[in-house]
Amino acid sequence: MAPRDELQEPILPSSPEPELHAHCEVNSRLEKILNDTQLPYLKRLRLASVIELKLLFRLAAPAVFVYMINNFMSLSTRVFAGHLGNLELAAAALGNSGIQLLAYGFMLGMGSAVETLCGQAYGAHRNEMLGIYLQRATVVLTITAIPMTAIYLVSKQILLLLGEPTSVASAAAVFVYGLIPQIFAYAVNFPIQKFLQAQSIVNPSAMISAATLGVHLLLSWLAVYKLGLGLIGASLVLSLSWWIIVGAQFVYIVKSSRCKQTWTGFTWNAFSGLWEFVKLSVASAVMLCLETWYFQILVLIAGLLENPEIALDSLAVCMSIMALLFMVSVGFNAAASVRVSNELGAGNPKSAAFSVVIVNLISFVISVIEAVIVIALRNVISYAFTEGETVAKAVSELCPLLAVSLVLNGIQPVLSGVAVGCGWQKFVAYVNVGCYYVVGIPIGCLLGFKFHLGAQGIWSGMLGGTTMQTIILLWVTFHADWNAEVEKARMRLDKWEDSKEPL
Repeated sequence: MAPRDELQEPILPSSPEPELHAHCEVNSRLEKILNDTQLPYLKRLRLASVIELKLLFRLAAPAVFVYMINNFMSLSTRVFAGHLGNLELAAAALGNSGIQLLAYGFMLGMGSAVETLCGQAYGAHRNEMLGIYLQRATVVLTITAIPMTAIYLVSKQILLLLGEPTSVASAAAVFVYGLIPQIFAYAVNFPIQKFLQAQSIVNPSAMISAATLGVHLLLSWLAVYKLGLGLIGASLVLSLSWWIIVGAQFVYIVKSSRCKQTWTGFTWNAFSGLWEFVKLSVASAVMLCLETWYFQILVLIAGLLENPEIALDSLAVCMSIMALLFMVSVGFNAAASVRVSNELGAGNPKSAAFSVVIVNLISFVISVIEAVIVIALRNVISYAFTEGETVAKAVSELCPLLAVSLVLNGIQPVLSGVAVGCGWQKFVAYVNVGCYYVVGIPIGCLLGFKFHLGAQGIWSGMLGGTTMQTIILLWVTFHADWNAEVEKARMRLDKWEDSKEPL
């Protein structure tokens, strides 16, 4: 137990120290405070909350900014397309939600394996393994990008096979072709992103993303309006912007002193143990893809409704708003994953459990505020994307469902982040299958087509699946044995550190 006078010291050290040492000291102090039964309960809660909130917002705030900027790049591309016409907006929305999210979800999901391993290794001070995990993930994801490219090349045929109108499918395919280089940017970016986040290094990525956004907006304006390149120009600029982010982040890793313990250069060990890494990566990918594709299917199904262009346009606006605000939850998802994996790797079960409670509470409060704002602006919010009263009316009717989705998204992504931090990806994948595809989609189709509720019916049914999934994850998370999770993290790290056999 920590001496009484030690607990009265400042929560964070005032003298400049290497970030690694400061981070581990704070972890240790949080666990000591939570274990100090001699402290009054309310004082213990206050001290622990101050420590956790500082750690959480130091991670979450820049992470939210990074995800918001990256999403805004994609959103701005759809806005540029939308002001070319309703067909172009529908094509960009279908290309983005119907095809591009396929690659995004799968590649980001595979990158989540790095999040589990790097986070727990960093907490356990096995720093040299982070660089190896980063390189293994990049190799695996780059290989995965090749078959993804084939899907992009036949995107028109896929969309036609799914029953989308020929004019929309053709235009969407043009947009998708320009996103092919983006797939390979994902393959490098997501492992780099998780590698940095595991070490609580998020501010550099935020600055890089902000600078790239300015370049992206300028190049998009030139390509779409001045050079007249239309949809293909908009998507090619988006791909280029992602590669700028990748290059800048890699230069930071190589040159920064903050990564000198975790990045020691390229190594042949990156090509060992690849099969085990593939299995963990695929479990992570399935978990996230089942969530990402869920809303992707919403857009595809809407394309089969009567007057699909209006349905797609209204859903494009609502999905764009939800995706942008969803980045707040994704930022807290990343923070939750890092905090939980670091604490488990460091052997701090009570700190891990306490982090789960705090991050869920904060994210939920923020999501309620977002929902209230959306409801207040429901009649005018569509004009930021496209003109026309018909689309504005359709968006206004969908906004109550959008608000409910935002509230659920304040909880569910954070719980998924906890699952990644603990390595529960396989279990969550099973939950997602049942809630989303056995319950949500069938009910959505029934309401949308049989009861003629259109896009509102489809979205209502799918909300039911999301609600069920959230309840299950809440129950599992808050009934977890955190001492057992610490032991599992130790065993996982021992297994992966000893994985030296070549593929």
